[in-house]
Amino acid sequence: MTVYPAFPAHDVATHEDAAPLAVRVVDPLSLSPELAAAWDALADDASEPNPFVERWCLQPALHLLDPERRARLVMVRDGDGGPVIGVMPLAPADRYGRLPLRHAIGWAHPNHFLGLPLVRAGFERLFWSILLGWCDAAPWARTLVHLPRLTEDGPLHRALADVAQGRGRAVEIVHREERALLDSRLSPDAYWQAAVRAKKRKELRRQTKRLADQGELAFRRWRPDEPLDPWIDAFLDLEMRGWKGRAGSALASHGETEAWFRATLAGAVAADRLAMSALDLDGRPLAMLIHFLCPPGGFSFKTAFDEAYARFSPGVLLQRENLDLLADPAIDWVDSCAVPHHPMIDSIWRERRRLVWVNVPLSAAPDRWRFDALTRIEAIWRRWKRPHSTPSDAIQDPS
Repeated sequence: MTVYPAFPAHDVATHEDAAPLAVRVVDPLSLSPELAAAWDALADDASEPNPFVERWCLQPALHLLDPERRARLVMVRDGDGGPVIGVMPLAPADRYGRLPLRHAIGWAHPNHFLGLPLVRAGFERLFWSILLGWCDAAPWARTLVHLPRLTEDGPLHRALADVAQGRGRAVEIVHREERALLDSRLSPDAYWQAAVRAKKRKELRRQTKRLADQGELAFRRWRPDEPLDPWIDAFLDLEMRGWKGRAGSALASHGETEAWFRATLAGAVAADRLAMSALDLDGRPLAMLIHFLCPPGGFSFKTAFDEAYARFSPGVLLQRENLDLLADPAIDWVDSCAVPHHPMIDSIWRERRRLVWVNVPLSAAPDRWRFDALTRIEAIWRRWKRPHSTPSDAIQDPS
């Protein structure tokens, strides 16, 4: 695997005679206080919230989960010395699925569930215009920029489509997914009644009663005045004892992911983004939930349950209590961050969030020729080989 140079710490022009610069690639471990404060302030004014690109989440990820330092942390300003209007991690890729095609991708890791950059509201078109112009001149970017998991028809997706059209080419949507979303003006009780069939509600009441017969059943939420580490330890233990632990994909299965998780939750506390809840039996958690709350949205980051009690559906019982998020005046919706067609959350949360994976061509003539060839190849592949293909075969999905 090719190892690319580490982050240049200086400004980078988009063309040879550019005025002092609008794009800067920075070392996330050596941020100046001014840039760190600008990044934090950007999160509060974002066009679309994305906790995975906020500093408390992305900075430790780049440190711990990108050992080869492939990612570039790109900051876009509104002109020389102007305010930071966008932050996005980008990385070079040598292959596009099965094809040896060098291109740029929106960098992500397996627990990075949304590909949106962090962009100041009202500056979406300017951000994409500056970023794509810079990619045109970046020596490591070729052919296209591949961006996974954008909110379909959201402000950033629409602005990107407009900018690409102005550059003479349309954005190519190469994959779509839907995942569960909680987005309703109903009260928690009214939503539960409307979303869950009466027969299923009756069965869950029976399971709750049977579970309560085994000990003291209690629901609790983490409070900011509580120590954080006991909650983290309990969650990691619960997840490790389940199927993820057996598969080697639990957070505690690898030192770097556990370290990132601990650092991220501590950062979420400092940023006032963290919400955690648990369903306990005799003081021992049977199910736990971790959310990042980024008004006006929320993100259901992680969940785990004790599989020894699976017959009582502890995860569903906890999700029933979790509907209290509907009563939070600061939160309009909650993204499940779940895989499509998740058998549990899809049966409770009835709304859906549509995500798209897109390709944006770069401007140089050789880049456009390669992009057109790739587009034709993908069209042929979908038509003749995999009529219902997913991005795993044809797309370099960085997440």
